[in-house]
Amino acid sequence: MRSPFRMRERFNINNYSNLGQRVITAVIGAAIIIAGSVISPWLYFMIFGLILGFAQMEFYRLTGLDGMLPLKSFGTFLGVTIFTLSFLIGIGHLDDKYYFLIFPLASLVFFIKLYRKSDKKPFTGVAFTFLGIFYVAVPFSMLNVAAFAVDGSFHYEVIVGSLFILWASDTGAYFAGTKFGKTKLFERVSPKKSWEGFLGGAALAFLVAYFLSKNFNSLPEWKWLCIATIIIIAGTYGDLIESLFKRSIEIKDSGRILPGHGGFMDRFDGLLLSAPFIAAFLKIF
Repeated sequence: MRSPFRMRERFNINNYSNLGQRVITAVIGAAIIIAGSVISPWLYFMIFGLILGFAQMEFYRLTGLDGMLPLKSFGTFLGVTIFTLSFLIGIGHLDDKYYFLIFPLASLVFFIKLYRKSDKKPFTGVAFTFLGIFYVAVPFSMLNVAAFAVDGSFHYEVIVGSLFILWASDTGAYFAGTKFGKTKLFERVSPKKSWEGFLGGAALAFLVAYFLSKNFNSLPEWKWLCIATIIIIAGTYGDLIESLFKRSIEIKDSGRILPGHGGFMDRFDGLLLSAPFIAAFLKIF
């Protein structure tokens, strides 16, 4: 009988290549997110709430490497609170007047910084605390708005479909860029990204959007194609902006928790910029 320790060594993800680790992590993560979103809106809420918490703490940790002193715990608490409020209001458990709780809670950041004697530049810490909320927590909260935007009830198809398109765009860009990439997309910020990769990602994203329109009934075909357009453009810029952020503090990955992908911000950078545009599009149209 094989020792469980030998088995653990054989299936250690670190034994695989970077691409192998990337695929394994993506498959497992996608399965958890999709299953949770399909099974129950509350399971979706818990999974994305955890992702938000990890991503926001990751952001604050990285700003700390650059000498900033944001309120890590309180900032993350505020971010998760905004996400929770947007979900509870969307699902009908709270009235939208409870959004006004955000403002007095957010103002506590100033009070906390006022009593911290060790901070030499307290308003820099205040600014980066709010930036973590605006950059990470608000986009995740906009996912809740998008999920309830169709007719007021939770539609997992909007969440799952948007993620499928985002992953298709990333995957198509990765393989097309690796195979054909020659023309630099934005060399100053991300030397490896190419126009060939961008076009490969766009083609696969539109293909997936068309497939979704034939299998998901929540949205008509033109709306899926519009969401794909949003994700292709805003998702690419989201990736570039996170690369600019990492370059400014001279690191390669935002973390190491996701093998082959880096950190949570590395994996969800395209979503951070896409989600507000998707929510606005679905609410307006």
